[in-house]
Amino acid sequence: QVQLVESGGGLVQAGGSLRLSCAASGTIGSIGVMGWYRQAPGKQRDLVATISIGGSTNYADSVKGRFTISRDNAKNSLYLQMNSLKPEDTAVYYCNARRSYTTVNYWGQGTQVTVSS
Repeated sequence: QVQLVESGGGLVQAGGSLRLSCAASGTIGSIGVMGWYRQAPGKQRDLVATISIGGSTNYADSVKGRFTISRDNAKNSLYLQMNSLKPEDTAVYYCNARRSYTTVNYWGQGTQVTVSS
């Protein structure tokens, strides 16, 4: 089992920045790709960004050039630097980890990000 705990959410004005963190614990050695997803009220949970163990990244078009995903494998941590935030970025952000060579996914409890206009 893998446990994920997010932190760093909050309220910020449009144009501002936030940095989300996700601390992983448990069977860390089984983790492959990690990522951030978000879910706005009344909407489905969508991909924000993913990163492989080797550092290859993938971003949703809506956040390219504004968000940066990174991970520190030594610290079992995942990060999301969010710059130039927009009101439409308002959502609950979830940390995700996938067990390598499987379809097993682990999720954090989520952290609220609210961007005011």
